[in-house]
Amino acid sequence: MARIVVAMSGGVDSSVAAALLKEQGHEVIGIMLRLWAEPGSEEDDGVERVVQNKCCSLEAVDDARRVARLLDIPFYLMNVEQEFKDQVVDYFYQEYVAGRTPNPCLVCNRFIRFTVLLRRALALEADYLATGHYARVEHDPLTGKYRLLRAVDRQKDQSYVLHVLNQEQLARAWFPLGAYTKEQVRAMAAERGLPVASKPESQEICFVAHDDYRGFIQRYAASEVAVGQRSTILTVPRPGPIYDREGNLLGQHRGLAFYTIGQRRGLGLTSSQPLHVLKIDTERNALIVGPADALERTSFTVHSMHYISGDVPTEPFEAAVRIRYKASEQRAWVTPLEGRRALVTLEQPVRAVTPGQGAVFYGGADGDEVLCGGIIEA
Repeated sequence: MARIVVAMSGGVDSSVAAALLKEQGHEVIGIMLRLWAEPGSEEDDGVERVVQNKCCSLEAVDDARRVARLLDIPFYLMNVEQEFKDQVVDYFYQEYVAGRTPNPCLVCNRFIRFTVLLRRALALEADYLATGHYARVEHDPLTGKYRLLRAVDRQKDQSYVLHVLNQEQLARAWFPLGAYTKEQVRAMAAERGLPVASKPESQEICFVAHDDYRGFIQRYAASEVAVGQRSTILTVPRPGPIYDREGNLLGQHRGLAFYTIGQRRGLGLTSSQPLHVLKIDTERNALIVGPADALERTSFTVHSMHYISGDVPTEPFEAAVRIRYKASEQRAWVTPLEGRRALVTLEQPVRAVTPGQGAVFYGGADGDEVLCGGIIEA
């Protein structure tokens, strides 16, 4: 049997993951991460409101601790607030200011869960780090490589946000829920009397209050400048022009950080036809808008390409690509380029290819294997 650290969140998924491993006879240790949250703010009534990170709120900590007590496993709270702020929150802010739309979960999984937390697990002489992600890892005895696969439950599959893991990380990763559906997981939690069996899950960004990223951008810029943190590199959103595709000036935007590709609402423009954000031009600090059909693309480029196997191909290959976490997959040809880049040519046009989002490629014998992924460039 193995010693396994389980990343606990106080939710049903990580709780069932810990329960299953304990029942299998493994030595299980629960660790919850204390992540960065916005400083409290004083409202009009003079009362300070504390903004809690959804992944480690007081309620979530209490739920995780209760589950650990019920399972009779050790439970620790690990403070990674500064690492999370430096690696995830600053990245999220700067990407939006630069006119891109980031997925912070990719950065969190790579640098926080499977680097910082994995190091702590190894320091505790653990063999594996387990999480409640819906995905699968298999070892291929012929190649000696680890393969990252989709979960059985396609609706809950989270392999997209795990494509950033390398062979060393996958060798230590354990995803106990990969073979189950969400309904089965909730049923297992109820059967075991876990207090989180019916706890709702959140799809929101954990450190953004009220799922309002625009409000977060404004507050984060103001708070960082006010306390003098990173003021030399912090870029503040600036108003600028809105043009149509012919270069005609239509209006003014609030700052590039408050817009994303495909956005229609909140442009403040009057037009005979709906206008969408087609391009975020950082060089001119401008938005380019136009009709919905102008959003369709048949090709795009990707940077920071990461190949799960560690082997970088030299020839074009065919794969299914997902351009957002919940997007449907499209057939594509991927042509590797120099500098860890790739050209993606789509079989069918897709709408709103968004710089900053992850592009993840699937293939293998049954199409369930994550081959590689990167960040959409243009």
